[in-house]
Amino acid sequence: MATIDLNADLGETVDGVPTADDEAMFAVISSASVACGGHAGDDAAMRQAVARAQNAGVAVGAHPSFVDRRGFGRTALAVEPAELRRQVRSQIEALVLAGADLRYVKPHGALYHVVTVDAGAAAAVAGAVGDVSAALGRALPILGMPGRIVDAADAAGLPFVFEAFLDRGYLPSGALVPRSEPGALLHDPVAVAERAVRVAEEGTVVAADGSILAVSASSLCLHGDSPGAVAMARAVRARLDAAGVAVQPPW
Repeated sequence: MATIDLNADLGETVDGVPTADDEAMFAVISSASVACGGHAGDDAAMRQAVARAQNAGVAVGAHPSFVDRRGFGRTALAVEPAELRRQVRSQIEALVLAGADLRYVKPHGALYHVVTVDAGAAAAVAGAVGDVSAALGRALPILGMPGRIVDAADAAGLPFVFEAFLDRGYLPSGALVPRSEPGALLHDPVAVAERAVRVAEEGTVVAADGSILAVSASSLCLHGDSPGAVAMARAVRARLDAAGVAVQPPW
């Protein structure tokens, strides 16, 4: 039987106001990447997300970002590697202090993309994850896309798990369509669900220009704050179940 993880970015409250229907999303996912204060979230939101994850049997990952609450972490900032390492470590530690049985770390937004191309930033993030791993006594996997971060994780002695995006458009290069361009976000639950099965069974996605891309992914991502996120998540879970694909975390 094929297996795949289904993750969503959750706990992303802004000024105490949720940006997603976390309760509904927790019911269908297997892993939750929880905001830990850099771009969104706070202590109360982290504790609530941890409790929901425990009740739903969902694995918890940390979702650190550039410290950029005004821009929701979606703008690349110039931060020296040593300071970036400290910022990311502090965010991950905050989620641990909120009671999380931490299983993995996934950078958020601009940081997610920067670490695919910037070796210094990638080393800083991997170093932060390594610092927390040492404190926990176990190596935390990093979740993401191919790039410099894969080498940085390997150098830090950390596992790396690849993911594919269900609600984002792909360029022929394998990168995501920038959010500022048409086709960046997908909204059709049926199309998103079919992509999920295609990735799980064939390891491919259809790019924005119609070309077929090979992807190696153990996890599928849906953004909790995307329009129609709950409908898409439910459609994905139902379609995977119908196809005989087991939804379970790889951690």
